[in-house]
Amino acid sequence: MADPAIVVQGVSKTYGRGPSAVSVLRGVDFTVASGEFVAILGPSGSGKSTLLNLLGLMDHPDTGDLTVRGRRAADLDELERAKLRCAHIGFVFQFDSLLPEFTILENVLMPARLAAVNGLSAEPLASAEARAAALLESLGIGALRDRFPSQTSGGERQRAAIARALINKPSVILADEPTGNLDRANGDRVFADFRRVAREQDAAVVLVTHDEPAAAAADRLLRMADGKLA
Repeated sequence: MADPAIVVQGVSKTYGRGPSAVSVLRGVDFTVASGEFVAILGPSGSGKSTLLNLLGLMDHPDTGDLTVRGRRAADLDELERAKLRCAHIGFVFQFDSLLPEFTILENVLMPARLAAVNGLSAEPLASAEARAAALLESLGIGALRDRFPSQTSGGERQRAAIARALINKPSVILADEPTGNLDRANGDRVFADFRRVAREQDAAVVLVTHDEPAAAAADRLLRMADGKLA
């Protein structure tokens, strides 16, 4: 197996206290290698999205240990978490969340601009723009670079969201139900895109979904139920 990009050991998460407490994750363990595409299947309320928030360093587990790209989450303060997210983690969500007042290309460039503004990248904007255009071409939507999101289809917008997640060359990509609002054909294309990205960029891809047929494109399937990986 390639070097682990993500290591999760005995992670648990509970919301609330006392009789109203809800145990969302209970002793979760798994590892994702660089270049591996893992799909986590499970019904709504099984803990999938909570797990993804922990992997993205946007929340803290109550117990257990989490390591991302060799950095132990418990050892990082909030600024270090933000820097690690910007440098190494790309996010794709169920809703594309593209900014309607910007073109497709400008939306894809946003994370690169933020990295530059926050001193996390010294890359010239022209170089980032060329990479954004190349990403759009590789995802089959290069001709849409100057259109606004309202001028594109749902599948095209989701592929633009994937390009945006890839612009800073992340080594970990997290996707939360990215095909939930797409038809079967577009959903299958998006899953194929994730599989190709994992291979070509040697990125660890973790995608949570309830779409079992589409998830068959992943290298490995993990099933989640009642806060545990079955």
